[in-house]
Amino acid sequence: MTADSILDVSEFRISKQQFTYYDYGVFVVMLVVCGGIGVFFGFVKKQKSTQDYLMGGRNMKLVPVCFSLVASFISGISLLGTPTELYVYGTSYMFFLIGALLMSFVLFHSFLPVLHELRLTSAYEYLELRYDKRVRVFGSLIFSVYLIAWLPIVIYVPALAFNQVTGVNIHIVTPIVCFVCIFYTTLGGLKAVVWTDVIQTLIMIGAIILVIIKGTINVGGFKEVMRRNWDTGRIEFPSLTLDFTERHSILSVSLGSSFYWIGNIAVNQSMMQRFLSLTDLKSSKRAVWGFLGGVTFIVFICAYCGLLAFATYYECDPLDSKLTLAKDQLLPLLVMDILSEWKGMPGIFVTGVFSAALSSLSTGLNSMAAVVLEDFWKPFFRKLTHKQTQILMRAVVVILGVICVALVFVVEMLGSVLQLTMSLSSASMGPLAGVFLMGIFLPFINSQNALIGGILGLSSSWYLAAQSQVAQARGSLRFVEKPRFTLNCTYAFEQAIHADESSNSEVPYLYRLSYLWFTAFGCIITVVAACLISIVNSQKPVQDERLYAPVVRNWLAKRKRVQDIKLNNKPQ
Repeated sequence: MTADSILDVSEFRISKQQFTYYDYGVFVVMLVVCGGIGVFFGFVKKQKSTQDYLMGGRNMKLVPVCFSLVASFISGISLLGTPTELYVYGTSYMFFLIGALLMSFVLFHSFLPVLHELRLTSAYEYLELRYDKRVRVFGSLIFSVYLIAWLPIVIYVPALAFNQVTGVNIHIVTPIVCFVCIFYTTLGGLKAVVWTDVIQTLIMIGAIILVIIKGTINVGGFKEVMRRNWDTGRIEFPSLTLDFTERHSILSVSLGSSFYWIGNIAVNQSMMQRFLSLTDLKSSKRAVWGFLGGVTFIVFICAYCGLLAFATYYECDPLDSKLTLAKDQLLPLLVMDILSEWKGMPGIFVTGVFSAALSSLSTGLNSMAAVVLEDFWKPFFRKLTHKQTQILMRAVVVILGVICVALVFVVEMLGSVLQLTMSLSSASMGPLAGVFLMGIFLPFINSQNALIGGILGLSSSWYLAAQSQVAQARGSLRFVEKPRFTLNCTYAFEQAIHADESSNSEVPYLYRLSYLWFTAFGCIITVVAACLISIVNSQKPVQDERLYAPVVRNWLAKRKRVQDIKLNNKPQ
């Protein structure tokens, strides 16, 4: 069945005629404002140095940076995927924020004190200072592969949503929107990225709140929304089982997700670049709590949208009744049903989704410029003049932006492999987290041990993620979904048949690990392998105490004092 035929089945289908000129106007205004910010920071307040362009002169203000951190992390995938997750599987997913809290303490007491004191532009420069140039290139390559695989998906998902509510071809809207993003990122550098993120975050939050208020009123109030979800078991806590294959157990949403957060925040240049752009360590630590608060708020309101969607379609599920072709179209359907009668309101929602995508794209482009300059050019090639440096950074932004636009068309053809690509890119950050954690906390690990451990961890986590996703694609690995109903649908459809999940036992235990353990798996393999190798191949730790976490510095200082006392008391 084609998308066009679905639109004609019932008045409840998404009507592309509901998207008016007012809605397009809201979307265009957002793009114009973002482009104007790029012009302002590109020509009025010019970026006079490399540090200005990449780090905002290291004097960025706290509040805008907090907005930017939140906007960079919350992509269009999060805005569309979180409601779907709650709709299909329930509220257990929400507890992965426990991992964010644990990650914040790790970031607060280890990564930030070390990286801020070293005044780095690229976080991966630390790897050369702590290990050697090979490990630095290894870390930079992992990040580059992760970013190039992730950014096209970030662009494609909101473009697909835009296509669903407007009918505008993805091949048209994607290049236009990406061109605007490349334009303001190229001209204005980090400052333009941060200030566009502020505007885009406000639009994103405003769009979701509009849906929540109007949708809750339509259903009959907050109590009715919660009642319908409670009755079907959607409001639940993670299971207390110690089974690592449980999708959302108390262990996976706390310990497992903390590794996920470390991999996506603490060792991610896109995020660390903003923490390091602040004036001092105190401001960076405050930004951690600002980021945590902002992400928590947005995740909660997105999650409530999922509960609201189920309450709205309580008696006629759009997934089983083929109202939507894909699960991620659920929120756009809800928005058009709720807001289409208000001129311009659907446009605000679509603008909010694209704002989330633009913030992630601009952040990725700016951070990649820093990685190429600091990690791939400076260590290996001749020193550039200021003008040549400016050309190189802007060329990276433009070239990578064009590559991402081209890869969107590849992603469109991948189909079910889309989830595989996302899992592989996520699993990549586990070994990188392991290399960083060893550098900060384990002084006895040398460069060769770290590199071998990192390679083993990377290959293992990629293999695990690939096998897990292949099992899901074949239908041999499935997860129990919450009940959905089609009792009172007013249109004809072919009843969906839900497969039995009991066949999961046929899949090897390792491949059934919860996706929240993928990052931890790669990290643990990396650390364990490096530690075992260090038993045979050990060397004295690097003496620069700035390369270690404060707690390790204190231990090394105490150890040195004990050795000095023993040396002084030794008979001559």
